[in-house]
Amino acid sequence: MLDNTDHGLDAYIRQQFNIEETDIRRYSPLTLAYIGDGIYELVIRSIVVGKGNRPVNRLHQEASRYVKAQAQSAMMDILMPMLTSKEADVYRRGRNAKSYTTAKNASVNDYRRATGFEALMGYLYLNNELPRLISLVKEAVGQYIPNEREGAQTRNLY
Repeated sequence: MLDNTDHGLDAYIRQQFNIEETDIRRYSPLTLAYIGDGIYELVIRSIVVGKGNRPVNRLHQEASRYVKAQAQSAMMDILMPMLTSKEADVYRRGRNAKSYTTAKNASVNDYRRATGFEALMGYLYLNNELPRLISLVKEAVGQYIPNEREGAQTRNLY
């Protein structure tokens, strides 16, 4: 059990490893996207694993349908009307950030929109807004329909 649950997972980790608190307004959008990528994948993996024990390759395939750039880009169409002005600003900053990497299997547009999505996830996580993060993920995942080639079994992730 976390000793510091009132302050969130990030605060607990910083406390345990003696890392000073940082003003997240100083983080670049790509730094927010970096941590957001990890926390979003953890949420999706937790959902997938929670649905039952299966071979790891099946778990990976199901989770991949929701964490790839094309999926995150499509989810932003669902989420944009729900975002606060601050959240929309974080998304835009992430989307417009100049990255030195590119996605292997995504268009530049999808990759940039996915980076904005991940920046938003990172912002919410680092601000200890986990209920808001989960609410947005739940809404996006609930409305997102994977490509038909990806199989009907993924239509309802949760």
